[in-house]
Amino acid sequence: MGQALSVTGRSPELTRRHTTSSSRRRTSRLTDKIPPKKNQATNTERSAENNASTSPCDFTSDLPDECLAHIFQSLTSGDRKSCSLVCKRWLKVEGQSRQRLSLNAQSELFSHVPSLFSRFDSVTKLALRCDRRSISIGDDALVLVSLRCRNLSRLKLRGCREITDLGIAAFALNCKNLKKLSCGSCDFGTKGLNSVLEYCSLLEEISIKRLRGINDNGREAADPIVLGASTNSLRSICLKELYNGQLLGPLIIGSKNLRTLKLIKCMGDWDNVLNLMANSNNGLIEIHLERLQVSDIGLSAISNCVNLEILHIVKAPECSNLGIVSISERCRLLRKVHIDGWRTNRIGDEGLIALGKNCSQLLELVLIGVNPTALSLEVIASNCRNLERLALCSSETIQDAEISCIASKCVALKKLCIKSCPISDIGLEALAWGCPNLVKIKVKKCREVTHEILEWLRVRRQSLVVNLDVDEIEAVDAASNSDSGGAQEDGLELPSMDNQAADVRAPGRRNGLSSLFMAKFGFLKGRNIAAFALRRWSSVNGNANSSSK
Repeated sequence: MGQALSVTGRSPELTRRHTTSSSRRRTSRLTDKIPPKKNQATNTERSAENNASTSPCDFTSDLPDECLAHIFQSLTSGDRKSCSLVCKRWLKVEGQSRQRLSLNAQSELFSHVPSLFSRFDSVTKLALRCDRRSISIGDDALVLVSLRCRNLSRLKLRGCREITDLGIAAFALNCKNLKKLSCGSCDFGTKGLNSVLEYCSLLEEISIKRLRGINDNGREAADPIVLGASTNSLRSICLKELYNGQLLGPLIIGSKNLRTLKLIKCMGDWDNVLNLMANSNNGLIEIHLERLQVSDIGLSAISNCVNLEILHIVKAPECSNLGIVSISERCRLLRKVHIDGWRTNRIGDEGLIALGKNCSQLLELVLIGVNPTALSLEVIASNCRNLERLALCSSETIQDAEISCIASKCVALKKLCIKSCPISDIGLEALAWGCPNLVKIKVKKCREVTHEILEWLRVRRQSLVVNLDVDEIEAVDAASNSDSGGAQEDGLELPSMDNQAADVRAPGRRNGLSSLFMAKFGFLKGRNIAAFALRRWSSVNGNANSSSK
C-alpha cells in the first residue's frame, strides 16, 4: 500500500518529462518507417542537376574534323560564315576546308594577305576582283598570294590593272599546278601569258577578255606568243573583245589537244586562223563564233573537225547556206546547233535541210533571225528523231503551218520556245495533240496569241507548263480600261531564254530609248487621245465639285 502511494505520489514535473521522452521515441520510430516522397530530391541531386543545366553538351565534339569539313562543304558561303562564328574549332575547320575564295582585290588587300591565307591555307580556287573606280592590287600582293597558295589550280582576275607581266611571271613560277586561268580588264600582255604557258604545264583552260596589254597602242609592239609546255595540255580557249586577238592565233593553232574554242567580238579576219587550226587539229568538239568576221571559208575549214558536237554561229553576217551545208555534210555528230542569222537572210532552208538530212543525232536547235519554212522543218523533224529542245525567234516565216508541222513530226520534243513570230492561237492549238513528250512551252511577243489558248492548253494537257507573254502594249491598254475597279488580269511573265531568246537587232542607243518610251507611254497607241483627255478632264471636274460641296 505504501508502495502504491509512492508511485501515485510522483511529482507532476517528473511525469511531464517521462511523457515527452516517450513521445519523442515513438515519433522517431514512425519517421524512420515512412519512405521519402518521389518529388523531393536531396541537396546533392539538385546540385548535380544545376551543374548539368549550366554546362551545355557539344554533340560535335566526338565528330572528326574531316566529317565536319565535309558538312561545311555542302553549305552556302553565307552559312559557312555563320558556322565559323560558333566556336574556335569550327572557325579552324571551316578555314582549313575552304577551297574556293573570292576577294575584293583593292590595294588595301596587301596587308591582309598573310592573315587571310594563314586561316584559308587550303584554297585551290581564287578570284580577285577590283572595281574600275578603285586601285587594284599590284605585283607584290599577287606574288605574296602565290607563295601562300602554291597548290592553286584556278585563278580569276577581274579589273586588276596594276598587275604587270612581272607579277604574272612570278605567279606562274610559284603556282605550277594551275589548270585554269581567266583574266579580264587587266593590263599585262603577252609576256605574262608566255610565262604562264611555259611554267604551268598542267594548264587546261584559258579565258582572256579585254586584255589591254596585247593591244598595240603606239607605245610598243606586243611580243609574239611563244608555245610553251602547256600547249599539250590545253583543252579550252576563250577569247572575248580583243582588239588584237589574232596575236593569239599561234596558241590556237599549236594546241594539239584543243577541244573547245570560243571567239567572241574579236577584231580582224579569222578565216586564215580557222583554216590553219583545222589542218593541224581536227579534234575540236565545241566551237563558238559570235560577232566575228568569218565567212564560208572559215566554216568550210571547221568542217574538217569531224568530231564536232556543239556549234554556235551568232551574228556572223558573212556566213551563208554554203558554209552550213559544208559543216553538215562532214560533222555528222552535231548535237547542239545555235544559229543567229541577224536577219541577213543568208541562212535558210537550204542549209537547214542539209543539217536535218546529215545530223540525225541533233538534240538542240536554236534559230534566231533565220527564216525557215515548213519544208526544212519537216526534214529536221523527220530525220532528227531525238530532237528535244527547239527555239524559234524573230522569224518572219514561222507561222501556224510551221507550228503544226512541228507538233505532228517532233515526237521527242520536250521544250519549245517561240519569240516574235507571226503565229496565232491556231498554231498553238495543234500542240494540244502533238509532241507527246512536250513539257514546257515559252511564247513571247507573238501578238496574235491570246490568253484564252493558254487556259485551254492547261485544261487539255495538265502536265504541260506554258509561259505566255503577249504584246506589252495590249496588256497596258487592258489594264487602263478597267476603270470599274475590278480585278486586273495579270499577264504571265516569260522567264529569260538566255541566248535563245536574245534580241537579234543590232545594238544601239536608239532601240533602248524607243523601248523605254514605249514601256512608259505605249498605252496611248491605238487609242483616242481626245477621248482620253476629255475623260481625264471630266474626272478632275467631278472631284473638284464634290470637294466644294
